[in-house]
Order: sequence, then C-alpha cells, then structure tokens
Amino acid sequence: MTDFLQLVKERRSAGNFLPGHPITRQELDAIFDGVKLAPSAFNLQHTNYVAVIDPTTKERLQQAAYGQHKVISSSAVIAVLGDKQAFRQASEIYEGLKLLGIVSKQEYEHMVQDTVSFYETRGTTFLRDEAIRNASLSAMLFMLAAKEKGWDTCPMIGFDPKQVKDVLNIDDQYEVVMLVTIGKEKTESRRPRGYRKPVSEFVSYI
Repeated sequence: MTDFLQLVKERRSAGNFLPGHPITRQELDAIFDGVKLAPSAFNLQHTNYVAVIDPTTKERLQQAAYGQHKVISSSAVIAVLGDKQAFRQASEIYEGLKLLGIVSKQEYEHMVQDTVSFYETRGTTFLRDEAIRNASLSAMLFMLAAKEKGWDTCPMIGFDPKQVKDVLNIDDQYEVVMLVTIGKEKTESRRPRGYRKPVSEFVSYI
C-alpha cells in the first residue's frame, strides 16, 4: 500500500489530461469500492455519483462547465451528488443491525425515529448543508482512492448546477456538490504547487 503521507503529497489538482487513456467501469468500480467506506453522519451515506464516460455527454458537460478544457480532456467526469433526503433511508440502512441481532427491534425503531426526527426538524437549509458536508467528505476520499490507483483528479465548482442537472437528468432531491475530472495528468502543463500556509497560521490551540 502506498504510504499515506506520500499519497497526499502526490495528489494534485490536474488542470489538463493526456489523450488516449480511457477509464473503464471496472476501474472506476475499484475506486468506488474504497469510497463506500467514507464517513457520513448517522451512516446515512448521503453521497451518490454519476460517472460520465460517454464522449457526447462529456461535451454537454463541458458547455455546462463554461467550456473548461479539462472536462473534455479527462477520461471521465464524476458528478458528486448530495442527497438532501438521505435520512429517509434510515430504516433500510439500520435494518442489517437488527437482522444480525446487534440491536433489538425496539432499539432499531428508536434509531430510525431519532435519526428521521433529527433531520425533519432542522429545515431545508440544514438538509442542503448536510448533503454538501457529507458529499465533500466522500469526494475527498474518491480523489485519494483514485490517486492510489494511479489516476489524477481535479475537483470543480465552476459549472452551472441547473445545466448539469439537465444534462444528467438529476432530480432536485440531490445537490450537485462538485464535479471531479479524472484521467492521466499532462504533467508538462502543470504549474508549481501554490503557497500553503504553515501549520501555525491555520491551527490554534486552547
């Protein structure tokens, strides 16, 4: 296994990708197999992904992303979606604990009720924030998992969310949190890494 700190240092936001490096569904599935272990509040697993490998759809996404070249040069574009109604699946997600005898039927019912109530009473802004928070955690793990398997990525916020939803036929239940392009980086066009604050500038102790 690649040393974690080395993996973190090697992960860069790739601004351009080499042509001729298609990525298969099997390769993406191998990445997502690790991503499924990402943390999520109440284990609700708020994150869904749409992996776009079809060239025509990528062209449409490029338009939604204001013409950015990395979209079309990438091997795939990954839409990271946060489910604002993820808490509705609490009963299904927790059922395994009941079936395995880890929790009793009463404990299971309390878990489901408490989780659903927690979300239902906090309003739409909270639901959107939760979708973004949890999907962002998952997306970061996706980028690290991809790098561990030799792929480069770039997270993107430069796109029109409505256009992306229209292109990918995404329901309003989901928040388009970011796009992530993936491929083999064209390293000769890479810029030096930008300034990073020393720890003393972004960490305080009390």
